[in-house]
Amino acid sequence: MWIEWTLATRFLREGRSQSLLILGGIAIGVAVIVFLSALIGGLQANLIERTLGSQAHIKLQAPLQRNHILPATAGTATLLLETPRPQPLRSINNWQQLRDSLDREADITAVSPLISGPAFVRRGDALESVALIGMDPERYLRIVPVDKNMRDGQWRVAAGEVVIGSELARDLGASRGDTLRLDTGRDNETLVTIAGIFELGVGELDARYVYMDLHQAQALLGLPGGVTTIDLRVDDLFAADGIAERLGRLSGQRSESWMVSNAQLTNALNAQSQSTNMISFFVAVSVAFGIASVLSVSVVQRTGQIGILRAMGTTRQQMRRVFLIQGALYGLAGSVVGCSAGYAMLWAFNRFGPGLFEAPVSATLLLMATLLATLTGMLAAMLPARRAAAMDPVQAIAHG
Repeated sequence: MWIEWTLATRFLREGRSQSLLILGGIAIGVAVIVFLSALIGGLQANLIERTLGSQAHIKLQAPLQRNHILPATAGTATLLLETPRPQPLRSINNWQQLRDSLDREADITAVSPLISGPAFVRRGDALESVALIGMDPERYLRIVPVDKNMRDGQWRVAAGEVVIGSELARDLGASRGDTLRLDTGRDNETLVTIAGIFELGVGELDARYVYMDLHQAQALLGLPGGVTTIDLRVDDLFAADGIAERLGRLSGQRSESWMVSNAQLTNALNAQSQSTNMISFFVAVSVAFGIASVLSVSVVQRTGQIGILRAMGTTRQQMRRVFLIQGALYGLAGSVVGCSAGYAMLWAFNRFGPGLFEAPVSATLLLMATLLATLTGMLAAMLPARRAAAMDPVQAIAHG
């Protein structure tokens, strides 16, 4: 192989201006791929974190109640007018056993049973509709880190103490230490004290959520010992849909992943990923055409040299490998320069950019960009390599 490498590097040195131009084009293409891929990856991670940082990846709930229609007798026709059944607040059957089973699942990182239901909260003349969330604080914080988003007071959920959202506190004119009256409409009223005020940055949660002790919420909502939802967090976000389907089938409960409840976000993420792939594809095609055109010109310019080499005993396979090696070297050298330029742009963006999110620079991305450019260079060199290998030595020398 040393003959092929020697000839390939010699041809590159002889066409130095052409080599520098094509290397510059490859470097720009690779830099664009690295920068945009990291930028869109950082944007997606930021969107997911902001959206899923305040909700579970999967929710398990009791199945919906449905009407049971008796079958019509043979030989008769029926006209059916069905009204859907109202869905009362119901507990998940055997939720303790289900919780323990979910704790043992390898792809599930956190399990939090909770009870959620509507209520009214009153302070003075202010009256607001809220959602009571009763849970085990230790388990729930593994799903939603509310304790890291406290604006006032502290995360303390115990008997008679609640934590409410910042917008709800503003609407009620309440602050830490104030007393609220909770009414669930089931002849259950209680007075609670605000232990803390959180701000998750999600309007619906900040304006409606009231976190409280699980047993107190069960008593207020008329479901002693019951839970209405089991929140789950999984290792692989984008496998949540498949995991939710499997858990729903095995447990018999209604299962919904974040990909279903946030369909618009999922569509946006898919669109961004497809845009990145399309940009990478067209950049690779442009690089391939550039390499192919330069090597085709090189074949024409070196027709005489190729003829002499063939007459001296260089085989067709060796001549083909010479130009394939040139294509690979173009891609490899250009990718090294391009990855360095892309890394520098990302560093500048993270250091001096708007600061809305961070674009991570991963070794995997740099390696994939290098492999893509190198393989593109080899593929682009295949046609010129075949032309060079197919030359007749006598004709090549005559036309050289």
